[in-house]
Amino acid sequence: MINQYLTRIATAAVMLLTLLTSASQAQQRSKAATWIWYPGDYEIWLGNQMQNRRTERGSFFPPFWRLDSHYALIDFHQDFDLKQPEEIELRAEGQYNVKLDGKLISGAPERLTVPAGKHRLNIKVYNQEHVPAVYVRGATIATDGSWLVTYEDKEWIDASGKVSDQSGTTWLTAGSWNFNDPQVLPSAFRLTTEPRRAASVTRTPAGGMVVDFGRETFGYVQLHGLKGKGPVTLYFGESREEALATETCETLERLSVDQPQKGDKLTALSKAFRYVNIRPEASVSLDSVSMLYEYAPVVERGKFRCSDEQLNKIWDVAAYTMHLNTREFFIDGIKRDRWIWSGDAYQSYLMNYYLYFDTPTVNRTTFALRGKDPVTSHINTIMDYTFYWFIGIYDAYQYTGDKTVVTQLYPRMQSLMDYCLARRNKDGLLEGLAGDWVFIDWADGLSKKGEVSFEQLLFCRSLESMALCANLVNDQAGAQKYQQLAADLKTKIFTTYWNAEKGALVHSRVNGQPTDNVTRYANMFSIFFNYLSPEQQQQVKKSVLLNPQVAKITTPYMRFYELEALCALGEQPYVLKEMKSYWGGMLDLGATSFWEEYDPAKKGAEHYAMYGRPFGKSLCHAWGASPIYLLGKYYLGVKPLTAGYATYEVVPNLGGLQWMEGTVPTPQGDITLTASVQQLKVKAAAGTGTLRFRSKSKPSCKGVKIQAKGNGQYELQLEKNREYVVTYQAV
Repeated sequence: MINQYLTRIATAAVMLLTLLTSASQAQQRSKAATWIWYPGDYEIWLGNQMQNRRTERGSFFPPFWRLDSHYALIDFHQDFDLKQPEEIELRAEGQYNVKLDGKLISGAPERLTVPAGKHRLNIKVYNQEHVPAVYVRGATIATDGSWLVTYEDKEWIDASGKVSDQSGTTWLTAGSWNFNDPQVLPSAFRLTTEPRRAASVTRTPAGGMVVDFGRETFGYVQLHGLKGKGPVTLYFGESREEALATETCETLERLSVDQPQKGDKLTALSKAFRYVNIRPEASVSLDSVSMLYEYAPVVERGKFRCSDEQLNKIWDVAAYTMHLNTREFFIDGIKRDRWIWSGDAYQSYLMNYYLYFDTPTVNRTTFALRGKDPVTSHINTIMDYTFYWFIGIYDAYQYTGDKTVVTQLYPRMQSLMDYCLARRNKDGLLEGLAGDWVFIDWADGLSKKGEVSFEQLLFCRSLESMALCANLVNDQAGAQKYQQLAADLKTKIFTTYWNAEKGALVHSRVNGQPTDNVTRYANMFSIFFNYLSPEQQQQVKKSVLLNPQVAKITTPYMRFYELEALCALGEQPYVLKEMKSYWGGMLDLGATSFWEEYDPAKKGAEHYAMYGRPFGKSLCHAWGASPIYLLGKYYLGVKPLTAGYATYEVVPNLGGLQWMEGTVPTPQGDITLTASVQQLKVKAAAGTGTLRFRSKSKPSCKGVKIQAKGNGQYELQLEKNREYVVTYQAV
């Protein structure tokens, strides 16, 4: 198979590097090693652990979709060519055996000497409860992502005792994370915690208290000075109203106390809250309350500051919202679901590239969402969420330049795409079938009937992503197949849905006839997918995006894409006002993190209601953090042009600001930019960049030639580790 061929080439390259450097490495400390596993298995196992922690008012509330499990038996191997004998340390999570050159070693050795010369080391691990994982460390031999793994080795032994020469086994490169200590088992992973104090405490009758931690937070509540015997009930709230609503708050926890002397007690589950309403029975007393804040220790590399203080506040709160929802995986919201939803995760990936550039969390989330074959439904059961998954894989390659995950996931991409292709109707379009959830957005009255244009558009982009990924793994036949399918579908989309009179794509086709209904969704995606001609773009901007007669969007989820489309059309001044109005509107209502949905027309406690429940809405939702992406990509104007920022562009747009400054992370370092109406400063740690800008007058930059492109447009080439200072006059 192609994957087998590619992984063996990769292994050969690693072997060659080992051969060339083994002599010097043998004199140094042990080579860096890490725990490894079958790619995706740890992510699936960890995702199951996290997603099954959800409770609603004390009741277990698992995900709606199929949960897969890890493979219980895994074979790991690597080939070596040693200049001299080498002692290695071995560890495994599970029962294991070891073979050297096909010969079984007695027992389960924790140390082994590998003779000089060419050898193959195999380790087979069984573990039903946890993910089979291995750790090997020697002077030059070490477990890492170059090791090959399989869940079925397909070996056999003939009557003479000879082991089969060819087994037809598919080997993939191993998965790993950051478990680099042999004593720290992957199965023991926990998020980091640290103590936090309450901002204020209000005592209530009967010895209770309402505790305010000052802003939205997540973790465990710790009760201090507990004494007595009986229950204590804690009612959690993202708002004070929710914490006080003991019959309708979304989450609560009951603790049983039996302490004759004063002591402390920690809640069993971590939860989201700002307020906690603590109600002890009369026989129980307590002195004070604190919390253990639980978080993923990601580093904020992306930065943004500007002349508008409200926008600075929006950036800060968006970054905090993103931080709270970046956990073992990118999740939707910290209070309610705490699940891995593909549509939410896709936006988190994009925001991540401008805030953390934390590739491991992207990869873990991508693997966990896909699960295992056979495919029996769309991801999260949602048609559009399947398509975001495909698109996100190629996006990740474009930002990082690392095709390892593409290679590992490509067979699963193929089987999922086969599932999608098999569900097309006679006209080659997709519509919701039994078991399919056509989501699009939370919007009253949004029709999901028939063949929705938005779904066809995402399907087309998914096929294009498949073609690009097929090229990366040298599947030329697949690349040609998927590209042709995408081209045919794109033609069909515009033949079917484009309404020249309306200057827009209509929403759907029902019973073979296009409807007259125009919504924003397909139209705004068609802009940043670059599916429209310049003339069509202007038509869509006027007839849809800037048309108040077209139903407005009230979720940050789709505001993300609506404002991206407008930015792609150069409407940064308009988008700036919209960000200040929409996200600033939440801040004006006291938000300390951004919400799942915001409708300025609502009043008071109406803002907390959703799903028919008075406090059903999440007040800390990952998709609410989209200003991070918009400001990084369309105001600072930084994006990769080729994979991993080998080449990139910087197209700053003040959008009405007097000045702005920021940092955009890349795989090899940061790109920093300072822009005002008279000066631009740019510096990048890696890659070759192009600075593009407009100026009313002829610009200058000491020692650098600036190219005039006409109509006030200018460009200059950026080399790494050099600061460029451009004097100009902003348009």
